[in-house]
Amino acid sequence: MSRMTPSLEQKPGISPANRSLERGVEILRAFRPGSELLGNAELADRTGLSRSTVSRLTQTLVGAGMLQVDAGQRAYRLAPAVLSLAHAMRSGSSVLSLAAPKMRALAESRRINVGLAAPDRDEMVYLESIRYNRRVSLRNVVSGQRVPMELTSLGRAWLATAGEPRRKALYALFKQRRREQWPALREEIEAAIASVNMRGFCAAAWQPEVVALAAPIRLPAAQPDEAPGASGYVLNLSVSSSESLASVVRELSPALLALVADVERALARGFA
Repeated sequence: MSRMTPSLEQKPGISPANRSLERGVEILRAFRPGSELLGNAELADRTGLSRSTVSRLTQTLVGAGMLQVDAGQRAYRLAPAVLSLAHAMRSGSSVLSLAAPKMRALAESRRINVGLAAPDRDEMVYLESIRYNRRVSLRNVVSGQRVPMELTSLGRAWLATAGEPRRKALYALFKQRRREQWPALREEIEAAIASVNMRGFCAAAWQPEVVALAAPIRLPAAQPDEAPGASGYVLNLSVSSSESLASVVRELSPALLALVADVERALARGFA
């Protein structure tokens, strides 16, 4: 099991972080797809926290309605309240509400997959995934699913907007995780960043016969750790295809860039 990943987020304001709250969030983060039930020992292993600390935190999270106890298994599962928080996030996202109808229209007209994602530490999280692929794929992507930042077009497109300090910290994590692959992988990432800067998008085929193009959404106001104009959101188009990467890029890149421009205009009007 992996240990707790250090936060790469810049903390707003000057107030000191609440360590108990941070550790409680780490407990919740330990639950991933395929991890319905986790005991204190597994949670301690996944978070790097001591078992005594985990025991106190799980009891608190149960009392707060964030975890449920399975007495027979002596383990915990996420409570329904967690899903309600996710629903509140999705329904309250102005970016998603403006982008989703345009994404669906493109997905339906071209019979392709269209996604919207945002970064979370060293991964990308899908906020929306509309699947209309022309070919059946074994890969099913849903809202809330995470994908590796360093391997995907989504992640590489976002890295093109990241400030240098954050990108450097992420590179250190990628290198630690993929030591033997890192020299070649870094070249691919740098090429993708150059592509975003020159053409507005990048492409990757990190799974067999799945090609994806991604482009960052840019707005006037950027976060402190992002380049000017960056919004933190990335749009992508993907297909399951036996065609070459270059062929798919030629076919889909105009549609992706048009979608990004359309969403940016809608967001600029909405935030004006």
